[in-house]
Amino acid sequence: MNEETINVEVAYALPKEQKIIALKVEPGTTAYEAVKLSGIERMYPQINIESDAMGIFGKAIKDPKTTVLKEKQRVEIYRPLIADPKEARAKRAAKLKAQQAAQQ
Repeated sequence: MNEETINVEVAYALPKEQKIIALKVEPGTTAYEAVKLSGIERMYPQINIESDAMGIFGKAIKDPKTTVLKEKQRVEIYRPLIADPKEARAKRAAKLKAQQAAQQ
């Protein structure tokens, strides 16, 4: 690596654990390359950097292989959703409605 580097982070979160790895990378490094360089998939074998969604500071990126990182950006690796958010909200609303009806 040459003297000209930028500081970036790679993050992965589980329900009870979060890992953030700080890296110095060359300008022009993509989100995908930073994740690969971080070695995070060796720590968390469930990560599939070829198919898992990624984002930068909570905003999804379409193609991690072409998204070039800037100084102090954090690449986040997203876990697949366990439940569809719309279905989960609908179930909670139905449960609340049933509870309210039972109280009347």
